[in-house]
Amino acid sequence: MSDTVIRVENLSKLYQLGEISTGTLSRDLNRWWAGIRGKEDPYQKIGQANDRSVKGTSDFVWALQDINFEVKQGEILGIIGRNGAGKSTLLKLLSRVTKPTTGRIRVKGRMASLLEVGTGFHPELTGRENIFLNGAILGMRKEEIQAKLDEIVDFAGVDRYLDTPVKRYSSGMYVRLAFAVAAHLEPEILVIDEVLAVGDAEFQKKCLGKMKDVSEKEGRTVLFVSHNMETIRRLCTRGMLLAKGKVLDFGDIDHILSLYINEGTVSESYFYLSAPIDQENSPGVALSVTIESRQGQPTNEIPLGDPFRIRIRFRLHKPVEHLVVGLGITSQLDLPLQTSWTEPRDLPAGEYEVLFYNDDIIYTSGLYYMNIGLSSYLRSFHYCSQEAYFRMSDVPNEENANKIVNTKSGLILNQMQAQLVQIR
Repeated sequence: MSDTVIRVENLSKLYQLGEISTGTLSRDLNRWWAGIRGKEDPYQKIGQANDRSVKGTSDFVWALQDINFEVKQGEILGIIGRNGAGKSTLLKLLSRVTKPTTGRIRVKGRMASLLEVGTGFHPELTGRENIFLNGAILGMRKEEIQAKLDEIVDFAGVDRYLDTPVKRYSSGMYVRLAFAVAAHLEPEILVIDEVLAVGDAEFQKKCLGKMKDVSEKEGRTVLFVSHNMETIRRLCTRGMLLAKGKVLDFGDIDHILSLYINEGTVSESYFYLSAPIDQENSPGVALSVTIESRQGQPTNEIPLGDPFRIRIRFRLHKPVEHLVVGLGITSQLDLPLQTSWTEPRDLPAGEYEVLFYNDDIIYTSGLYYMNIGLSSYLRSFHYCSQEAYFRMSDVPNEENANKIVNTKSGLILNQMQAQLVQIR
């Protein structure tokens, strides 16, 4: 394997939906008899792709199918995909929590996994006892674990609770100690699922710094799953995009993130917005968003440098004082770029529209998301996050062709004032 620490070949995982077993005694016997003869499971052939949004006709579904990839020593691999894509299943297979239906996994070195809150911890044991338990599982001697104990406790920040059974820990304390154990007991491979989202912002930043250190300074390999694209971009060197149990692409992290962001994006100019959680008690609701050209025509793509308008419709069920409609625009990686809002108004019940005009700020090409909010006296009663978007094209129209250069550097192309003079 040379410097390859993980090699996955033709990996697949088949699950049965509904009741355990194949459903009938005859099907169970068929499966058993095929296994005795070394034949393929006859019910694998009727497994369907893992599309959670479509009702299938088979009781079997491929959570993963024909996965192939390699990970080199010292790499940080970001595994991304939408919910149900197979990310957690892949990590469970790599961590030997469950076994594959077909295929082979070859791992070089010790692996520590943090797949969900509480993984690898016994609830009745104290934090101290669980540290020694995890070290023993990794094959470390008691003296080695003892030498790392102070460092683990200091990183986790749970010194006061170290001799308390972990069943009394909060989920945040669980994750703090679990990550500290996994990162400091020196496994060659560290596997982290989305559990870091449970911790606070300060601890998440601490964990990301530690993962980068163990990769760059200690040559260890990290597999990281997250829905935070900015974190993935800053931390990972390579990426893998999963969709419906299959690998769509594997390679440079920026390329993979671009594919993920645009995957499944349809060209629309009109968006219905979801209702508030407490709809019955909400004084109003945002209904829809429309993207329009400067002439007021609905559009799904805006020429580079062109002004555009965003039309928001909303309904008030009763009179609202000091109403403000807010609009936020973010990048593909959820970086806030622009926030606008209306002047406060006292409005009676009714249906309204508000138009936001963008004449001055020029965004570079790409996809941008919108956050819409309704509030009264700075108290929000309906907020829609990234339920609508618009796309800036790669090229300007003829009018702006000689004025704007799309360098794809940064997010905003507005020029600073510049003065050029001859000095000699």
